Amino acid sequence: MEDPVLSLEDARLTLDGNAGAVDILHGITLKVARGETVALTGPSGSGKSSLLMLMGGLERATGGRVTALGHDLTDMNEDRLARFRREHMGVVFQSFHLIPTMTALENVATPLELAGHADAFERAEAELAAVGLASRAHHYPGQMSGGEQQRVALARAAAPRPHILLADEPTGNLDGATGAAIMELLMGLRDRHGATLVLVTHAPELARRCDREIRLRDGRLAGDAVREAAE
Repeated sequence: MEDPVLSLEDARLTLDGNAGAVDILHGITLKVARGETVALTGPSGSGKSSLLMLMGGLERATGGRVTALGHDLTDMNEDRLARFRREHMGVVFQSFHLIPTMTALENVATPLELAGHADAFERAEAELAAVGLASRAHHYPGQMSGGEQQRVALARAAAPRPHILLADEPTGNLDGATGAAIMELLMGLRDRHGATLVLVTHAPELARRCDREIRLRDGRLAGDAVREAAE
């Protein structure tokens, strides 16, 4: 694979717990190509979300190396990591993480303003329209359904036009129909902006939509299947 967007070499993660150090990930080695759509699957506690956090520099590997777009994340301090994420990554969480005192438009525009985009609100309006929320731009998160809040979170992640889009159980708090609609939007954002998409999911139907499925068990790779054509 030439110039992978994401590369992990013997990446390990150990965290301090109440009973001492806990090994979360054990020597993960993998590469993700530009434009790939990858599902991380496996039982609860297998390390899926932790692996996603390593890819985004939200957790620092305690061993090995994690590289994104040719930059060694394990060698960056917190300030450099924050700037790198702001410029190159979009992250979507299961629990939305919207700012409750800001409208949908403000939630989407704020990261753009922090990145110095003069057209932050115009771009935010365009992204909200793209996820079907133009009419809800001036509503607060508490005035919106879970599916609407997740669409705002998607718009916020996509607005900076990131090279890498990471999603942690993006449909986990939603009913089946709403979850399917969110997945369609995720795929649409990937296609529209050309981003590489990595998502954590327990849903087999979502994993089948991806180009590739990486399975984890007990913090180790348990399978890596590339589909000839995503459904």
